[in-house]
Amino acid sequence: MDFVKEIKEFVEEECKKPGSKYGYEPFNHHFEPTAKHAEKLANKLGGDKEVILISAWLHDIGSIIHGRDNHHITGTEIAQKKLNELKYPEEKVEMVKKCISNHRGSNSFDTESIEEQILIEADTMSNFNNISGIFKAAFVYENLNQKEAGKAVKDKLENKYKQLRFEESKKIVKPLYDATMKLLSKY
Repeated sequence: MDFVKEIKEFVEEECKKPGSKYGYEPFNHHFEPTAKHAEKLANKLGGDKEVILISAWLHDIGSIIHGRDNHHITGTEIAQKKLNELKYPEEKVEMVKKCISNHRGSNSFDTESIEEQILIEADTMSNFNNISGIFKAAFVYENLNQKEAGKAVKDKLENKYKQLRFEESKKIVKPLYDATMKLLSKY
């Protein structure tokens, strides 16, 4: 069984559901870029590539189904259930759960494995591929005006860039980071 394909399809179906908290957009604009960055980093840095990719597809599933609050916790519960249904090996289920549980940038120093850190990096990197989505969140979900949103987006991306640990990650997003900082320099 192609577990990565099964999980990708599961996430896509959840994003398509009418009850999805953020609609379908996160599938194309967040999950896909995160998975692509995760694969690039896994190819360069090692780790269990299958665990990394499954974690990349599932890392924000808690947000899609239940909302952003504690999504790293609800996501591990959803991952456990889905991976058990697929009869994924239990030791790998535990690895995926650790990746999801620790994927938030604020938890990045609690990681124990290359798989966890790669997911954090890939999730962080995906922000630079979805600046319009960050602005949408600032306008729609946070009700900020243009000036406040510009500053919030700039601050968020500066912080995200500083959270990157791997030189490989920084090298990949540096051109996007520089361009974004130039565009948002008035904030």
